[in-house]
Amino acid sequence: MSVELSRPWKAEAAFHGEAEVEVVADAAERMAVALRLGVEAIAEITCRFRLSMVPGELGRLLGEGTLRARLTRDCVITLDPFEERIAETFRVLFVPEGTESDDDDPEADDEVPYAGAMIDLGEAVVEQLALMMAPYPRKPGAGLAEDAAEQPASPFAALSRLRPSN
Repeated sequence: MSVELSRPWKAEAAFHGEAEVEVVADAAERMAVALRLGVEAIAEITCRFRLSMVPGELGRLLGEGTLRARLTRDCVITLDPFEERIAETFRVLFVPEGTESDDDDPEADDEVPYAGAMIDLGEAVVEQLALMMAPYPRKPGAGLAEDAAEQPASPFAALSRLRPSN
């Protein structure tokens, strides 16, 4: 399996304190990620990570990231292409492979397993981007609200206008 955006990073670099790492995708990587995520194009993907050891948990690293992306998406209502901008923060736990928890808490930090001493920060960025993308992208101003305003409030609203006034 090829990874579209790969940034291997030595996990032990955070064992002695905090580390900051920036991941910036080049044009070829953005094109490959766009193909993987099923979007028309990606103009920008940048992510700044702050990585630190989880106290008392050997090999577990907390990754706090700030992700920025600009995607060209197709509106689900008008089918017109438009730019979706993403600027969000996230937290993930990088854990040694085979030590993932069985916690089903949806509020818990996502766990990203890694093998050996290397963490692929690029793949983590792509996974977080996929989670942040709007599931039903709408072009600004496109919506069903205008259509709903033209419809009668209820099926009987038209009949009430036919009733003779007293």
